[in-house]
Amino acid sequence: MLLNAGRLKGKSLVFGFFKLRGCAALAALVLSISLYAGENSMSIYDFSVKSIDEKRVSLSKYKDQVLLIVNVASKCGFTPQYKGLESLYEKYKGDGFMVLGFPSNQFLSQEPASNKEIKFFCQGTYDVKFDMFAKIDVNGENADPLYKFLKEQQSGALWIDAIKWNFTKFLVDRKGNVVERYGPSTKPQEIEADIEKLLAK
Repeated sequence: MLLNAGRLKGKSLVFGFFKLRGCAALAALVLSISLYAGENSMSIYDFSVKSIDEKRVSLSKYKDQVLLIVNVASKCGFTPQYKGLESLYEKYKGDGFMVLGFPSNQFLSQEPASNKEIKFFCQGTYDVKFDMFAKIDVNGENADPLYKFLKEQQSGALWIDAIKWNFTKFLVDRKGNVVERYGPSTKPQEIEADIEKLLAK
């Protein structure tokens, strides 16, 4: 009888040991998943870029604002969209809206100018007052990390990530989430209703 009791006690201890080990392993797994998710729950606020004047800018400065991020060019058929983008900025800037323009020369070399020349063109031709940034690549191995992130968050037509042309647009809400992507042919005024919805939240 005592022998059986000893065996039962031993089994209980062994079972309890493995049960504790199982709980510890499960807890470690949950913690690892949580840490991984935390490391990968990025927003645009985690990125920094260079302004058109070559100064490093953290995008965290745009927290709580609705953003329209656009890759732009000076010698493109869509270049007149600068006017519409500036109109949106002027109309909604008081409500917490900003346009971010990123020149790129990747599409038939339609932005060959220097950053200084681009700034002069934008201000002189379209009176651009929204924030402009240094020229970058938006596709390929040398694509700016911000644009890699934008494309991961919102793919284009037929689920193709690559930016198709100048004046592709990404709409970002006040929490830094990339909520929509628009093709180059989408005019700025066609996005106005979506901007208003985000500003109202």
